[in-house]
Amino acid sequence: MAESRVQKTILNAKVNLIFYFLNLAVTFFSRKVFLDSLGADFFGLTSTIGGFIGFLSLVELGIGNAISFALYKPMYDKDYKKLNEIVSVLGYLYYLVGFIILGCGIVLSLMFPYWFAGKGVSMSLVYAVFFSFLASVLLTYFVNFRQSILSADQRNYVITGCFQGASFICYLLQMGVVYYFFNYTQYGDICPYLWVIISLLTNIGCAIYLNIKINQMYPWLDAKIRLGKEKWREYPEIIKKTKQLFLHKIASYAQLQIRPLVMFRFAAPDKFTALEMIGKYDNYNLTAGKTSSLIAVVFSGNVAGVGNLIAEGNKERIHKVYWEFFALKFFIAGMLAFGFWHLTEPFLICWLGEKYLLTKLLLLLLIINEFIWQIRYTTDAFIMGYGLFQDVWAPVVESIISVVVAILGGYFWGLEGVLLGTIVSMALIVCIWKPYFLFKEGLKTSVLGYWVNFAKYTVSLFFAIVAGNYCAEWINFDPSQSFIYWGLYAVCIMLVFSIIYFVFLYMLNEGMRDFASRIVTMAKSKFGSKK
Repeated sequence: MAESRVQKTILNAKVNLIFYFLNLAVTFFSRKVFLDSLGADFFGLTSTIGGFIGFLSLVELGIGNAISFALYKPMYDKDYKKLNEIVSVLGYLYYLVGFIILGCGIVLSLMFPYWFAGKGVSMSLVYAVFFSFLASVLLTYFVNFRQSILSADQRNYVITGCFQGASFICYLLQMGVVYYFFNYTQYGDICPYLWVIISLLTNIGCAIYLNIKINQMYPWLDAKIRLGKEKWREYPEIIKKTKQLFLHKIASYAQLQIRPLVMFRFAAPDKFTALEMIGKYDNYNLTAGKTSSLIAVVFSGNVAGVGNLIAEGNKERIHKVYWEFFALKFFIAGMLAFGFWHLTEPFLICWLGEKYLLTKLLLLLLIINEFIWQIRYTTDAFIMGYGLFQDVWAPVVESIISVVVAILGGYFWGLEGVLLGTIVSMALIVCIWKPYFLFKEGLKTSVLGYWVNFAKYTVSLFFAIVAGNYCAEWINFDPSQSFIYWGLYAVCIMLVFSIIYFVFLYMLNEGMRDFASRIVTMAKSKFGSKK
């Protein structure tokens, strides 16, 4: 029996969660082995080379996202001829991108003797790491381009299982081989090269396995570079949306790269204090980032589900699902906001000590920033599903506002002022413009309904926070005493708050009632079928 959209979403979440925790655990243990065997300089090298590769990958231009959008409708219609043509077009465009990246990579590598001279690292190792990383990236363009069919079919769990499974195996092999050669042979100097070789071989193995899996799941898929070369002019919409996405991509990349420089300049009066402040800020950011990445893992396959829903063309159902997703994300965002406010400082005290705390204002700004990132997901997912990328001015304006406000805020208020840049730019573009854009161009209805519902959700959150704070005052032990106390405190306050928050959302918002009804129906169906 074919899997439903909800079943695929749940399966994606399960597989993503399993591999998230597996790789989190193995990364933690491998770090010690690699640092002892390879040294911190080697990881500094791999991080630098990774930055070069990330810059080269900008050449991709957003082709993958444009193709994904183009695949939703023919996938829903089971139009295999068109699917073969579109994937072939992707293969041809990726073929060109791959050669451009290869050429740029070779030119870039000619500068390495100047950049890495006197850094205490072997040039042979620099080139080994660079071309290994480059080869792994090129596999995406020359070999793995057909995986787009899995994403469009909402089967990201296959891609996750393949790549994350390969990553897990890679870490285990690297730990075993590097530890053995470093400790039990006289060939410890080859450890970095072994690390690189294992990384490349596992990526090649992953590419082979993924293509075998695609052949098994889609025997009708016969994508060819030659066909893509013949047909790409018949799909001008793909080229158009690729150009639009490239501007989005460049603006976001520029904003990401400029922000650390602004922080360093304005975090504190002198550079030594600034580095210390940024180091403390990174602790807060890391704590929030790990939690957010866990949430992102759960929802990573949902964009394709939204695209398939839109391809059905049932407007009433599209609107209903939008508000269900919005309710769920607003619930998660509120939970994270309440949890971060009450649990971040006690956690940092248990982990690093009280001297690593920053101001309450900075924590509040971080929470606001994280809250906006969470609630933007639903609108962004539907914009992606509709293929609405023509507002190319929006990311540019967002970047300009972010940088200008960050500089002004940093000048007057330091690190807290720098954070205002992201918040103000997202508030104007993400919170105001994007909903208007989606409702006007995609959902084709008045945005007034969005703001009425947004106000209801905000009121629900406000009353839930007031009630949650009141209940938290009844807990009479200090969560910063130990991780055990912190864990008990976290369970108590989050359990109480989640119940209160859900009740308020359920009473005031139809989206939450629809979502709750969907969960109950799914539970009855699952447990009823087992009887």
